[in-house]
Amino acid sequence: MFKKILIANRGEIALRIIRACKELGIKSVAVYSEADADSLHVRFADESVCIGPPPSYLSYMNIPQLIAVAEVTNSDAIHPGYGFLAENAHFAEICHSCNIHFIGPTAEMISKMGDKAYAKKAMKSAGVPTIPGSNGILADLEITRKVAQEIGFPVILKATAGGGGRGIRIVRAPTELENAFRTAQAEAGAAFKNPDLYMEKYIENPRHIEVQLLGDEHGNIIALGERDCSVQRKLQKLIEESPSPAVTPEMREKLMEMAIKGAQYVNYKSAGTIEFLLDTDGSFYFMEMNTRIQVEHPVTESVFGIDLVKEQIKIAMGEKISIPNNGFKLRGHAIECRINAEDPNFGFRPSPGEIKVLHVPGGPGARTDTHIYAQYRIPPYYDSLIAKVITHGNTRQEALGRMERVLDEFVIEGIKTTIPFHLKVLKHDKFRAGDYNVKFVEQNFAQLTENK
Repeated sequence: MFKKILIANRGEIALRIIRACKELGIKSVAVYSEADADSLHVRFADESVCIGPPPSYLSYMNIPQLIAVAEVTNSDAIHPGYGFLAENAHFAEICHSCNIHFIGPTAEMISKMGDKAYAKKAMKSAGVPTIPGSNGILADLEITRKVAQEIGFPVILKATAGGGGRGIRIVRAPTELENAFRTAQAEAGAAFKNPDLYMEKYIENPRHIEVQLLGDEHGNIIALGERDCSVQRKLQKLIEESPSPAVTPEMREKLMEMAIKGAQYVNYKSAGTIEFLLDTDGSFYFMEMNTRIQVEHPVTESVFGIDLVKEQIKIAMGEKISIPNNGFKLRGHAIECRINAEDPNFGFRPSPGEIKVLHVPGGPGARTDTHIYAQYRIPPYYDSLIAKVITHGNTRQEALGRMERVLDEFVIEGIKTTIPFHLKVLKHDKFRAGDYNVKFVEQNFAQLTENK
């Protein structure tokens, strides 16, 4: 049993981990920047230490400072949450070298699965369907042209070390290839210090489906259904739900089988996800693996009745996955809306500032994960996520109805939020029918952001 866990993160995920620690009887240490001194994760942790000025590279991503705080507070483990250093192999390796448990997979696993070319090759070897594309890194422009001709246009160029939509270019014709190749290389080099690219067949209008996984030190790997993350803006997820309206029970069984095969092949341990693109014909293809807890993990918690963060911590302590006597069974439907401090009517412009009035909704089947409160000042330095609203119902219709009610009850004054945008999505005919894909927001942007 860990005695004390340092949480190398902020905001709602830090508070979420603190709650899991309390339920497990483990002491928690919050770290915070000068901008986050008044955040709730600082108030509710057993100990808290300021680690630097507001910029994240001087605070939440300052590895020497985090290790020093862990050692001074006698923390025997560090939980990275998501974002910041959660998928930083160097940080995981430093923790290990300092005899501090990193709550997540090994540094080697993070490094390998973070390399998208390696990950695709590994999944292909495991028998997981992969999108047709280049066999590894594209060495030069001539090889790029040859691969594109073999798989057919449109194609997509991706940075092997990419993320957040950077280093990606869609190419629909041979005449566009050279410029796209050089631009993607330059962008990848600037963003990730690695210009390497690979190519895939571009799947038009897919759905983004991810499978939640848990793996332990005893060889157990389980899959906990799928989440549909197709409602996105600029590759950033906005709404997630489970189960997906597009996935049949037969497809679900196959998705989980393939995800488990992939995780077994790489001997995965901890919480993680394997993400797929689902084509309109029902075919699905491996996209990437996330070696961390996901923002949208409460969706799976709601439909499977499991605490994924507690399981992740217990796995790191060497325990087996806690499987109930009747196994894990999908129950009902859950939806999550990510509430951001942004103004949808002005291009989702960030809206930091003081929250004057706050009423957090409740009622049957409702959960809100947030670190904000009245008079809390949202700093301008970090991600704009301020709350996650999750509703659960016996059916998708009930979960949708509850989400509309809950968002109507959610009062935040003093800043702009994406709540009006979410309500418009929920009321849209195509979303209500479950007929949407990753282009949904783009194709309906004017309607979803009109100021009425």
